Amino acid sequence: MAESVEVIRAEALSGIAHGFLGRRGGVSRGVVAGLNVGIGADDDPADIRENRRRAVAAVLPGADLATVYQVHSADAVIVERGLKLDERPRADAMVTDRPGIALGIVTADCAPVLFADPEAGIVAAAHAGWRGAHGGVLEATLDLMERLGARRERVAAVIGPAIAQSSYEVDEGFRGQFAPEDETFFAPGKSGHWQFDLEGYVRARLERAGAGSVSGLGLDTYADPERFFSYRRATHRAEPTYGRQFSLIGLAA
Repeated sequence: MAESVEVIRAEALSGIAHGFLGRRGGVSRGVVAGLNVGIGADDDPADIRENRRRAVAAVLPGADLATVYQVHSADAVIVERGLKLDERPRADAMVTDRPGIALGIVTADCAPVLFADPEAGIVAAAHAGWRGAHGGVLEATLDLMERLGARRERVAAVIGPAIAQSSYEVDEGFRGQFAPEDETFFAPGKSGHWQFDLEGYVRARLERAGAGSVSGLGLDTYADPERFFSYRRATHRAEPTYGRQFSLIGLAA
């Protein structure tokens, strides 16, 4: 029997169609076996289309998918309809108040963040790697939600599967790009290196920005190869490519 798509849901977003997906339940083969949704993974395009179809069907059946061309920026956009691949804006977060649209963020170690203000009927999804989070993509997402009528003190934000601190070794040059008040997100590692807490850093940025509630799943993409794709793990294994997973949120029609 074929494995079904695994949908990881967060209590903080209950009542809103959403899901953090991994690699289970897809049709891709080889080193990206499973539910690979990344078009840059040297995967069969037909398999990617089927995986994306399965992902949307598991979270918000019948919805139109909208994704962005992710560039590790601080840019967020308002989405009013589904977006085909050749229509994707270069951005790293999406906000919508339109029913029937599944906002999809692709990750492979970076932190996916799903947002909702159920009272206002506004949802958002952001790709928060360290560069995007450092640059302000989370704050930009909350600002855009407010522009549509949300109130940030009502917004629930959930951080999905991402590389954990124990798996995320960085050097002095990386650490030097952060402000002194962010030193708590770096634990000592081997000589000249540190372990960076991406989820903790993302959580702190969201809390400083005034999000009403912030939570994280605490799931490490690097350490769980059966469940998640990981760019860093694939690099350490000298694999020729790596898969990407979806995090989806939308409003029911």
